[in-house]
Amino acid sequence: MTGNNLSNGGVRKIHIVISGGGKVGSFLATKLSEKGHSVVVIEKDREICKKLAIITSALVIQGDACDYRYQEEAHVDKADVFAAVTGDDDDNLVACQLAKTSFDVPRTVARVNNPKNERIFNLMGMQAISSTTVIAHLIEEETTVGDIITLNIMREGKFAIVEVEIPESGETCLYQAVKDLGLPSGCVLVSIIRANEVIIPRGEDRLQSGDSVIAVTSLDQEVKLKKILTTMSTDTC
Repeated sequence: MTGNNLSNGGVRKIHIVISGGGKVGSFLATKLSEKGHSVVVIEKDREICKKLAIITSALVIQGDACDYRYQEEAHVDKADVFAAVTGDDDDNLVACQLAKTSFDVPRTVARVNNPKNERIFNLMGMQAISSTTVIAHLIEEETTVGDIITLNIMREGKFAIVEVEIPESGETCLYQAVKDLGLPSGCVLVSIIRANEVIIPRGEDRLQSGDSVIAVTSLDQEVKLKKILTTMSTDTC
């Protein structure tokens, strides 16, 4: 695909291959497909593939993205971006490296589950990040380097961007309103990812089991923030 391809609305249409069809991969595939981009998802699990084929217009391939043949089937050689977003850092590293070395993909973005691995990914020329919403932003935006620098400055300084998973339960639990959580000073909730929806939180909004919360926090309050979000009391469950 060339840089002149435009989707409806005048946005440049790009070809994106995503490794991993779980919560993160599903979110990315749905949102990017809705914006008119060409999206292919490579996922090992057959049942996940079936669900993805129903909820997204992306092409879904059952297979291992660490295997050359499946990347070839997904036309990674024509991809503008390859994003590895499984829950396994080793798999994400191998898949991105294969895309770079064998198919010469110009940009590889990797989800990092263990922050200790982020430096390794970056040293190998991969854009490594933990936030789902930031990954989506990085895939589409041209100002990727600037975004990465900004995030690094925040981490090395006094603030950090964190993503906290609200524990899942057998039922949908409804927690206290955001304004009643008692968030410490220096902590701001930026967005809530609920299924395939991104919510900008307001005081009356209530978190639900299974939500992912993106927050900016001062480093000295990070542990306290995570504790509050993962041990909230429920109003209904």
